[in-house]
Amino acid sequence: MDDYGGKFDPEFHPAKLSRRGLAVLGREYMLICHLQDRSGLPQVMGRFGADEMRLIAIDEWMAASPTYTKRMQRALGFPGEDVATIFKGIQFDVGAPHQFLDFQMRVTDANHGEFWLAHCGALMDVEPMGEEHVRGMCHQIEDPTFDATAVATNPRARMRPIHRPPRVPADRMPHCHWNVTIEPENEPVEEIDLARVVRRSRLASLEIPETASTEPGGLSDYSGPFDPGMQLEDLAHPALVRVGQEFCLQGHLLVRALMLAVAQRHGDEAAIPIAASQWVGIAGVGAERIVRAMKIGGDGPEAIAKLLQIHSAFMPRAYIDLHVALDGDTVRCWIGDCEAFAEKDPYSWLALPEGDLHRAVEAMARVVNPRARVRGCSVPGARVAWEVEIDPDAQPSREPPEVKLTKFSSGAAFQFAERRPLRV
Repeated sequence: MDDYGGKFDPEFHPAKLSRRGLAVLGREYMLICHLQDRSGLPQVMGRFGADEMRLIAIDEWMAASPTYTKRMQRALGFPGEDVATIFKGIQFDVGAPHQFLDFQMRVTDANHGEFWLAHCGALMDVEPMGEEHVRGMCHQIEDPTFDATAVATNPRARMRPIHRPPRVPADRMPHCHWNVTIEPENEPVEEIDLARVVRRSRLASLEIPETASTEPGGLSDYSGPFDPGMQLEDLAHPALVRVGQEFCLQGHLLVRALMLAVAQRHGDEAAIPIAASQWVGIAGVGAERIVRAMKIGGDGPEAIAKLLQIHSAFMPRAYIDLHVALDGDTVRCWIGDCEAFAEKDPYSWLALPEGDLHRAVEAMARVVNPRARVRGCSVPGARVAWEVEIDPDAQPSREPPEVKLTKFSSGAAFQFAERRPLRV
């Protein structure tokens, strides 16, 4: 099936989607996980100011990206140390969601290449905020985090700007342009200590099971030549299932890295409420995007059940063992013992207090029906369980302020285009 517009399936997994459906969902997962920062970092800035927010953002991405870059290299079979390998990694990095951050790349040789952004949604978000915020993102944050992205492939790689914002003239295109070089004499870039902490999590070493193909066509991996026009439609069905789950895993690694970065500087008492607000904000924005993309129609419990099954916050399923059932007009959800609970630390959304879980789920459910209400329940063997019901007598709930704040990003309403058909 190309979408989830049909009947509710209690055993639904994205692997049941077609290649076309998986490509659509994969782009959504990339963008939603990217937009987590638009939900989380404003909470950091509101508490600690813009300068501190930038330092925490740098630690977040430098802590998470080396681990998930290596994971994607293994998942799609493209190990290596050259520029082409770096570019392949960027193509499957939620830091560079397709089209919203429209990376164009050219490889000159094994040690040299360049990339430019035909469209940078992140720049579109910060330009209206003024030059200080543009420099903060395009200089202070990007300089160390771009090199951290490369270090997973080759610690002697460097990314240096040919030009970058603030844009002169104001409509300059492309939005930025960078050289990538690998020089043997370069001092190796060292990982930050926080990257090693993130790598010790169970999430970082999670094994995502292989799935059987349900339709022919596409590339089973990316071991072949670098393709500057690579799209998700180029991949085979099992590869699309795998990378979609990896995108969600990247998102959870970034949550962990953000919480650890805040906790390291300000303690758990600051990290936990920031993560809770982040989850609520992206829960609602992500729900809106998934409902549209997957053509989940209606305003009843079945639509809510389908949304919760497919939301990126509860993926990858190998990490978060979510179960969703319909009992009349009640949506009942539970999560048993799984890898997420085995972390035994506070640095994930599922480790937050139960009330924060309910707020995040209600932010998702209200997208289908603003009269949806969430409460805890008991399910034998479950670590956590909740129910969602639609109260016809309730006042429609208002959009949470965390969701409104996240919607300052143009990514919330960004529309993808299908750039090329499925590869045969």
